[in-house]
Amino acid sequence: MTKEEIRAKIIEIRHHIHMYPETGMDTVQTADYVAKIMEDLGCEVTRGIGTNGVVATMKCGDGKGMIGLRADMDALNIQEDNDLPYKSQVPGKMHGCGHDSHTATLIGAAMLLKESQDFNGTVVFVFQPGEEPGLGAKAMIADGLFEKFPMTEIYGQHNQPDQPLGTIKTRAGQIRSSEDDFWITIKGKGGHASAPHLVHDPLVAAAEIIMQLQTIISRNVNPLDAATVSCCDIKTDGVMNALPTNITILGDCRTYNPAVSQLIEKKMRQIVASVCEANDCEGEVKYDRVFIPAINDAACTQVVIDTATKLFGPEKVIVSEFPGSASEDFGQFSAIVPGCLFDIGTLPEGAVTFAPKHNAHYVFNDDAILVGSEMFAQIVRNRLK
Repeated sequence: MTKEEIRAKIIEIRHHIHMYPETGMDTVQTADYVAKIMEDLGCEVTRGIGTNGVVATMKCGDGKGMIGLRADMDALNIQEDNDLPYKSQVPGKMHGCGHDSHTATLIGAAMLLKESQDFNGTVVFVFQPGEEPGLGAKAMIADGLFEKFPMTEIYGQHNQPDQPLGTIKTRAGQIRSSEDDFWITIKGKGGHASAPHLVHDPLVAAAEIIMQLQTIISRNVNPLDAATVSCCDIKTDGVMNALPTNITILGDCRTYNPAVSQLIEKKMRQIVASVCEANDCEGEVKYDRVFIPAINDAACTQVVIDTATKLFGPEKVIVSEFPGSASEDFGQFSAIVPGCLFDIGTLPEGAVTFAPKHNAHYVFNDDAILVGSEMFAQIVRNRLK
């Protein structure tokens, strides 16, 4: 196939995946669809790694090197609000973060490499479920990914709708933050709103806790250590004229430093305990470290920068001064073997507005899809000469 034929094919693949989104670890149909395509490309395919992960290997020559390339397959629990010929056919689910493009892009890299046959070694194509909940990478690793496929490096990419079209952005060191999720439950004594003296009001305790949590960052964390604490939802069993008994506060914290994560949890528990005691309520904190920070290896980052410069020119390469504040479970992979996560820009020239990721109007720009495939393929050629 020519490059243009490959481009058309991977856009067709992306549109198919977009129409039938699956979320979390439940990517059965997507995994089967991907596995069949990779088998047709002549790859040796292993299914069911970490529940629904797919790993395909392509060998060329007699080289012993093994390089990993990773894409995530899962969608989001969002109702799509786009008028597209390939709009999601699954109510309440859509590819609102572009993982359909990541999967198609990785398949495109396999197509390019099959056509060129100009590398010497083994490529491991890792198709991962459950990136959004932070479960997929952990599951694949626990299922022996790196023992079964002993790759020495791994590379991943993510689309960025606010980044100029065709640009490649990355940095050595921290590239994404951690994500710690928390659930604060408060139990008081509910009752009629006309008799507040007879209740132990958990709403007052919740309000105090939410406000005091903001002091963790402002008065406990070093200003040079970036971190956030966000209360994102609050649920009660109250009604218009009755004070509730039970309240749950849900939120997340973002950090780049494990010591800061530990500090946030410690202070959160102290605040909840003291405020609840003062308000005659009971409080409990569940704190879960879902995502660790994603760290790019310096040597692998240089490989990405050199590859992008050679393919697209230095004007298309952005070395970011700061890491992103979003989380990415690619960090689980790069914590075990050297790796690099890089971003692909999809914002058309002259565009001033765009729908962000995790938005019902988000649409991946297909003009960028071959950029990612060429990056992956050229990285393999550079590392498996």
